Amino acid sequence: MSEDRPDNQPNRFEVRVTAESHFAWLRTRLAVERTMMAYQRTAVSLIGFGFAIFQIAFRVSNSPDITNIRFPRAAWLLGLALIVAGVMSAVFATVEYRRTIHYMWSGGYAAVAGITAEGRKTPLYAVTFLLVLVGVFAFLAVLLRI
Repeated sequence: MSEDRPDNQPNRFEVRVTAESHFAWLRTRLAVERTMMAYQRTAVSLIGFGFAIFQIAFRVSNSPDITNIRFPRAAWLLGLALIVAGVMSAVFATVEYRRTIHYMWSGGYAAVAGITAEGRKTPLYAVTFLLVLVGVFAFLAVLLRI
């Protein structure tokens, strides 16, 4: 099935609606989901490590036994940088996920995808939103040294 896109440009590939192409589409969709979840795990790890590094360094620097620290703000800055990297990773991964899913449901691929035109809903957007909220909270907590 070779349909034209809305902007009157032909699709890059000829899409044949068969069981084989449908299952290939499903495998690709699941691969995109796995990739998104890997990004989420990476974002959680970065946010968690950033917060943990700050907490450890904060407790060590406030210890009465420690008197001479060469770069007292280094752990604070590293913690902030890791938290920002985690939040940005989650946001950029979500944008890329949305673009990829939109592409997979467009043009001739929609016929291979399945019955509904809007696709199956996943909780990834809600999970990403909560992860970004946690990241922003952690960033503010480290920034304000709460």
